[in-house]
Amino acid sequence: MRDWQLLQRALAREPAVLVTVERVEGSGPREVGAWMALTPDRLFATIGGGQLEFEAIAQARALLAVGAVAEPLRRYALGPSLGQCCGGVVHLRYELLGAADIGGLRARLAQEENLMPVALFGGGHVGRAIIALLGRLPARVLWVDSRDEIFPAELPDNIVAEHSEPVQAAVGDLAPGSRVLIMSFSHAEDLDVVAACLQRQRERADLPYVGLIGSKSKWASFRQRLLARGFSEAELARVTCPIGVPGISGKQPEVIAVAVVAQLLQGWR
Repeated sequence: MRDWQLLQRALAREPAVLVTVERVEGSGPREVGAWMALTPDRLFATIGGGQLEFEAIAQARALLAVGAVAEPLRRYALGPSLGQCCGGVVHLRYELLGAADIGGLRARLAQEENLMPVALFGGGHVGRAIIALLGRLPARVLWVDSRDEIFPAELPDNIVAEHSEPVQAAVGDLAPGSRVLIMSFSHAEDLDVVAACLQRQRERADLPYVGLIGSKSKWASFRQRLLARGFSEAELARVTCPIGVPGISGKQPEVIAVAVVAQLLQGWR
């Protein structure tokens, strides 16, 4: 469950102070729109840690104690006053929240316009490990498999599971700009999904990343089959295989997931 959802639940029982990064001049630990919230007994999310967050937590506690915010906007010079090496200036906005504010939190804090669109084909061990990571990151994920029974009963708020038979039929409906990860239980399914992605790239050119799990030998075999289907060398060059940032060794699903998600984030603005 995401921080804003947990904050919603907490507000049903007790007030909170919301601290939002309003403006940043120079270098700061977090971007404009980053937030944290403090209730009498819990902290949600983060504005970057360090002395800035320490000072903000202390201020939020003081505001909770009096039950009012007299000075909503505060300026923090990170270098001179806080001893942080960022050196910039951060303006924080403080707001007192109560039960009446629950309904508007998603629109304010979920920041859905900044979510990275990802399509994951495959519900095996690596796929599940990737879902566990993406469920806590600013991503909007479509999780596709031809086996309907493999999806967990509960998923993070930013994950949508879809049964597709044949599995490659889902490619045509992917959100433009999707980063596609292909790792089904079957090499035949993987091949069909790659081919569908290449066909969509030929027609629309709106899938900036198509990644296929597997070794160099697997890609060599797929490459010959895709050439036989009429795709060019230039089109095949758009497929990443193997996937994951170089230099991370280990075959455990969680290790592979970290390498793959890191590669996705490298190409995201």
